[in-house]
Amino acid sequence: MPKAYVFTRNGGPEAEALVDLETPVPGPGELLVAVRTAGVNPVDWKLRTGYTRPGSEPPPFPTVFGSEAAGVVRATGPGVEGFEPGDEVFGNPVTGGYAEYTLLPVAVTAHKPAGVSFADAAVLPVAAATAYDGVRQLGLGPGATLLVTGAGGGVGSAAVQLARHAGVRVIGAASEPKKDFVESLGAVHIPSGPGLADRVRAAAPDGVDAVFDLVGGDTLRDAATLVAPAALISAGGKPLVEELGGAAVRRARTAAVLDEVARLVAEGVLRTYVTRTFPLDRAGEALRAVEDGHALGKTVIEVTA
Repeated sequence: MPKAYVFTRNGGPEAEALVDLETPVPGPGELLVAVRTAGVNPVDWKLRTGYTRPGSEPPPFPTVFGSEAAGVVRATGPGVEGFEPGDEVFGNPVTGGYAEYTLLPVAVTAHKPAGVSFADAAVLPVAAATAYDGVRQLGLGPGATLLVTGAGGGVGSAAVQLARHAGVRVIGAASEPKKDFVESLGAVHIPSGPGLADRVRAAAPDGVDAVFDLVGGDTLRDAATLVAPAALISAGGKPLVEELGGAAVRRARTAAVLDEVARLVAEGVLRTYVTRTFPLDRAGEALRAVEDGHALGKTVIEVTA
């Protein structure tokens, strides 16, 4: 039977396991996909600890990790149009991406362009799409200044690139070891941590026009002092950002957004910066690389070559 990396209960890494699971059967509007690559995101380990997405029910156990994947269509469910077996695709799986086979709903699945690798495609549905939605939500024009917290991570690095492509000046807050990386994206780096707002004011004496937060907590509280509430968005702390008068990133979650970010990658506008890859049988190591909070760029699990 196909392999999958799962968590069998809520808890820490001890709840994880590589298991055999039946091949899922595509329902209406779904694709059965042989997974080539899966992106690793903080939400993966957070779900293991018991976090539930707003409006969602707790998942049944065992739960397959992974909220973004790329692969090849093996079968289509009833009513599916525009996809056929053999198509190379990527999207948000409904049965987890850390698996040899998963189901992708056509509503959030796109065709992978020939010039985009499976590794790059696998990290677009969550990280790049979140960055795209957030930058579009802020609607900043050329010459504006944006603060991105967590600029060295997967969403942050994409947000910096997309904002720079729109002519926006970006100040990127990240740890000191990520300084060179953040600056290579075209941002002005400032160290993260206590005193963030003062360092931003020193780097941008005329102020910043908006904040795109990807960290939450004290970082978000500090950054919120720099802008009016309407110019504050977060993908890292929804309850807190709303408490501060700002807004969570409004996710479109559409195939059209996936098509757009894939186009930007194919054209060289957006780089995914996949910095680490692991095979499926080392998925636990991939999760630890992200869970420790110091991952640079994106981490990918290669399910099949």
